Amino acid sequence: MSDTIEMIRPGDTRMWKKVDALLEQEGIRRDGNLDYTCGLFDEDYNLCATGSTFGSTLRCFAVDKRRQGEGLMNQVVNHLVERQAERGLFHLFVYTKTASAKFFRDMGFTEIAQVAGTLSFLENRRNGFQSYCAALEKQRREGRSAVIVMNANPFTLGHRYLVEKAARENDTVHLFVLSEDASLVPFPVRWKLVTEGVADLPNVVCHQSGPYIISSATFPSYFLKDEAAVIEGHARLDLALFRSIAEALGATARYVGEEPTSQVTGLYNRVMAEELPKMGIDCVIVPRKELGDSAISASTVRKYIHDGHMENIRPLVPESTWAFFQSPEAEPVIRAIRGSGDVVHY
Repeated sequence: MSDTIEMIRPGDTRMWKKVDALLEQEGIRRDGNLDYTCGLFDEDYNLCATGSTFGSTLRCFAVDKRRQGEGLMNQVVNHLVERQAERGLFHLFVYTKTASAKFFRDMGFTEIAQVAGTLSFLENRRNGFQSYCAALEKQRREGRSAVIVMNANPFTLGHRYLVEKAARENDTVHLFVLSEDASLVPFPVRWKLVTEGVADLPNVVCHQSGPYIISSATFPSYFLKDEAAVIEGHARLDLALFRSIAEALGATARYVGEEPTSQVTGLYNRVMAEELPKMGIDCVIVPRKELGDSAISASTVRKYIHDGHMENIRPLVPESTWAFFQSPEAEPVIRAIRGSGDVVHY
């Protein structure tokens, strides 16, 4: 009887313990963001290999040390690629240790960027990232250009303040909205609110981020030792990609909002402040816009919506955002926010 590959069922706690034990052999832990996990079993139903997916990414691979060198990882990767195709996902990405990158290159993946000695980011298209940058280059404009990246969950007057400042100080602002749908306000709504919220600023060009501006939701944490290493790894990999994006657009500045209460954003901003100037790019950290004694934040807006205090969001958001949340179109979004137990991100 040959080896078989099966899905690991979400409620099968006994099998998940085996998955975790196998991952621990490789010195990694199970990632918090997984939507499918498979196991390769021998004829005695011993777990010999495992791998997982989240969105369009492949992650959390491990093979029992006693079975390494038998091609089991190829079987697991091929199974996951086939399953992704069944879901309509053909453009796939892998985050892995740099030491493991050669295996995926041998399977036809192309390395897009790496953080030396830590991690590699690969895709299964030979010219995917180059094509993305080539498309951006067509939107390059004369004069001084800057970049802003935001999630806008949802778009507030704080976001608007950051965009206005960049628009005053540059000939063109390229505004990227994170397109990963991992927020309480879904991407189509965030895109609508951002584009409507800056429509009166003629030198602001909006872009959907695509897969190459990495969100915290898609960035894996399973092979990095602690939260600080995860944040720093995320920032450095994101910036390795951003260098090419900035070159395509001719951008010489990146504007970011200050987050004095957020460890994640504070560390991310520190890495950007250190690394961007080495690339010839200014890192402009802008103090948050305040209302009274408090900074305007999307977390505050979501908290008011969650608690049913809709009128309280009005002074915190542009008219276009307020109009949306008064419309029937917002009802599913409001329900999602009110049904969530985690609406404030620190």
